[in-house]
Amino acid sequence: MDKLKNLKAVCYGEVLWDVFANEKKIGGAPLNVALRMHAMGCDAAMISCVGNDQDGQDIINHIEKQGLNTGGIIKTKDYPTGVVQVFVNERGSASYEISYPSAWDKIVLNDHARNLVKEADVLIYGSLICRDVVSKNALEELIAYDVYKVFDVNLRKPFYSIAVLEDLMHAADFVKFNDEELLEISAGMGSSHTLLEDNMEFMAKHVNIKAMCVTKGKHGATLMWNGELYHSNGYPITVADTVGAGDSFLAALVTGLLSGDEPQRSIETACAVGALVAGEPGANPYISKEQIDEIMLKV
Repeated sequence: MDKLKNLKAVCYGEVLWDVFANEKKIGGAPLNVALRMHAMGCDAAMISCVGNDQDGQDIINHIEKQGLNTGGIIKTKDYPTGVVQVFVNERGSASYEISYPSAWDKIVLNDHARNLVKEADVLIYGSLICRDVVSKNALEELIAYDVYKVFDVNLRKPFYSIAVLEDLMHAADFVKFNDEELLEISAGMGSSHTLLEDNMEFMAKHVNIKAMCVTKGKHGATLMWNGELYHSNGYPITVADTVGAGDSFLAALVTGLLSGDEPQRSIETACAVGALVAGEPGANPYISKEQIDEIMLKV
């Protein structure tokens, strides 16, 4: 636990409201990661932008209540706080309609944000934040710092290109894909492979990725770490919705690996956390250590 308390994580990117059919919940992939890492004992902070409106103030109030550092979240009068319409199908899989432009498209760094990253152990960022040049430029400044960088690939059409994804991967120490993202990106870069592991090797060589993980939905995940592959078959769960499950998976995986846990233990724990989140509605349900231990014993 002491290791976790000393682990300083900064997440950069979108904070917003996920609007479901009957309710709205605070979300955004980087914020979901930050909230889960904080819940697991890390010192987590968020860098983003909200509108000068009630939605933005409610997000800041919520983040502060959860104990995260909000000094890197700026307000703008020119753009509204982000909103995403979430559509969940009968299998619990989610699709998204993302409003543009939103406040998080216009992140301008303050000195507090820069210092957060300079003092951090890990910086976590995604691809969606690069859909606007303002937030993309701020990210490019941050990834130039000497900090361990985790890139969470998060493809949302039409907000990405292979060229930008390559640049973001080149800058990263660790990259997380889902299986569909890996296949699409590797094919776009010229891979003719069809097997997941072959495309992981292709990506490692062509973009010089030192470590990566690929999630496979209910079938678990595969981790490449220090030249070795580690597999988890995942954990069965009755899915409420998949919103935020991959974010909590990444949070648990990064927390485990950077805290010195064994890679196999880290990926098993991450799969358990992701499954538990998928079993509850919304991106950030409370998950106890006892729940994680219990589901890991069932397989």
